[in-house]
Amino acid sequence: MDGSRSDGTGHDRARRCDRALLRGLLSLLVAIALVVSLAVGTAVFAPQVTDGFGLGEGPAPSSEPPPAGERNPPVTDPDDPGTTRYETDVETITSPTVEDFVHAEINERRAEHGLEPLEWDGTAASVARAHTRDMGQRDYFAHTNPDGEGPYDRFRDVDDYCRAYGENIAMTWVDRRVERPTGGVVRYETAEALAIGLVDQWMNSTDHRRAILEEGETPTWDRAGVGVYIDEDGAVYAGQNFCREW
Repeated sequence: MDGSRSDGTGHDRARRCDRALLRGLLSLLVAIALVVSLAVGTAVFAPQVTDGFGLGEGPAPSSEPPPAGERNPPVTDPDDPGTTRYETDVETITSPTVEDFVHAEINERRAEHGLEPLEWDGTAASVARAHTRDMGQRDYFAHTNPDGEGPYDRFRDVDDYCRAYGENIAMTWVDRRVERPTGGVVRYETAEALAIGLVDQWMNSTDHRRAILEEGETPTWDRAGVGVYIDEDGAVYAGQNFCREW
């Protein structure tokens, strides 16, 4: 089934379903903005949400994620929504668990290319989490929000210790069939699978990969934070904010 939300009236459920179907047409989008001296670059591609039969036997629940780092930093974004969740037939997927898995997976991919792990930055994660929620609540998908604020603007509204700053964002869905950009179909029913899928999307896009692996003109990052927002329809908005401290 496409999720297990049961709260609200029948009319409300119908409205949410209609909204989910419309947004499903947008499917999965990924983009990146590298903000260095206030410069921004983006890339987008869009696999499809698909209909059809199931994908066979269900997956095992997620393993225990390696804790990424501080969850209550001294400085946070006031619009940080905190924990969001969605229940599938396999497990309840929570945003902190997805964030932990994404952070660990990014560092594994970096290690495969001889790069040092990124330190977890709780403030950058809070800024990312606030932006992912804003995209979900105001129904847009972009690095620049409807108020004209870009990634670096949003960070500097909260703190100012990064001389270079970058942002990866992605949108996908849990508990429904999603066509991968590289081919094949997947249905994310666990936090671990969802996190790996998000990282795979970034790593299979040239600009996103360059940001993660510090290729081309990308700065040398020393820290990063991941923010995930899961809405009631199963839409997932994810962001990773990179930082090089002064």
